[in-house]
Amino acid sequence: MKQEADIRFHSQTTRNSIAFILAGGRGSRLRQLTDWRAKPAVPFGGKFRIIDFALSNCVNSGIRRIGVATQYKSQSLISHIQHGWGFLDGRFHEFVELLPAQQRIEETWYQGTTDAVFQNLDILRSHNPNYVVILGGDHVYKMDYSKLLADHVEKSADMTIACIDVPLQSAGGFGVMSVDADWRITSFAEKPANPAPIPGQPGHALASMGIYVFNAQFLFEQVIRDHDEPDSSHDFGKDLIPYLVPRRRIFAHRFMDSCVNMASGVPYWRDVGTVDAYWEANLDLTHITPDLNLYDEDWPIWTHQEQLPPAKFVFDDDDRRGQALDSMVSGGCIISGSTVRRSLLFSNVQVRSYSNIEDSVILPNVDVGRNVRLRRVVVDKNCVIPPGMRAGFDPLEDRKRFYVTENGITLITPEMLGQKIHYVR
Repeated sequence: MKQEADIRFHSQTTRNSIAFILAGGRGSRLRQLTDWRAKPAVPFGGKFRIIDFALSNCVNSGIRRIGVATQYKSQSLISHIQHGWGFLDGRFHEFVELLPAQQRIEETWYQGTTDAVFQNLDILRSHNPNYVVILGGDHVYKMDYSKLLADHVEKSADMTIACIDVPLQSAGGFGVMSVDADWRITSFAEKPANPAPIPGQPGHALASMGIYVFNAQFLFEQVIRDHDEPDSSHDFGKDLIPYLVPRRRIFAHRFMDSCVNMASGVPYWRDVGTVDAYWEANLDLTHITPDLNLYDEDWPIWTHQEQLPPAKFVFDDDDRRGQALDSMVSGGCIISGSTVRRSLLFSNVQVRSYSNIEDSVILPNVDVGRNVRLRRVVVDKNCVIPPGMRAGFDPLEDRKRFYVTENGITLITPEMLGQKIHYVR
């Protein structure tokens, strides 16, 4: 009976909630991958976009009222949501609503994360939620938000912040908090120079995931108050949370308690915010047992499904064999007399004869010519790789045309190849 009561409680709580996804950022550390798209719209995992993970978490958790705030070069993100997320049923008050910056209140675009909420207060109020779940649209993870909401309600919190353990040496890039025995937050510092370690764990800090639950009326009051503060930068981490922690009931929620299907027993959460991190997270999916389980029927990742034929591998001659080893190959791909090893190919990639691709991430609609050698590269959407090209073998040579990371990953885009693309990515 207790389990049934919990399910009903979670269902009622999620039905009375609305999710607000902040998806307006560029993600400049991804370099040229975000020249023409916002970070949440960057392809990931062979067939998805990064924002699909936050959206899927909402739907799978029972939160079916979702607003997505967009700003920076949002056309591909808007197109993706329109094509892939129209299955929610408005007759049951389910929706994914796009909320582009449109100067609804003042003649300014979104000035910060709290300002994005402030500028959409009339829309949020019109849905009359009890709770508002604030999410970023630029992280890869699987999380049951209903458990986060239940924790928030059980503790009679004004605000709850989802948190994760991170190594102390990398904690300076996060909001770092301290908590008491009841997990009430006692201090919070945004990107501190000297992060405070977790008591008893000197090598780790408790970091904010940028996932928040608010009592709706409390959130509305606080973003209005923050808007009226002349010295505020209108940011949750920099301004709102430090103000609230000593004054109101602000609690932390451990990601361990709501992470879904941990393949390795460790909560999976990735900020694929650099080219190195993006390459590594994608290639992890090709491993025998990847850290992120995409084969979970109980918690699917939803996305726009193109109607494509299955991947095809042709030619079986000794010097011309179409094959992919320890790799993921998406629909619409043709591997023609070439070898792909330890790589991830998105949809509609064609690899022509006598080529070799290793340890690489190839985004959709790429045409790889004959006799090409690629190793440790990320190839952006719509590239045409000319016959005989080599990349990923000589960093000094690659840097003359492409972007090469400190770890030696080469990023290739159409513009770097002298190819102009005139349509949405």
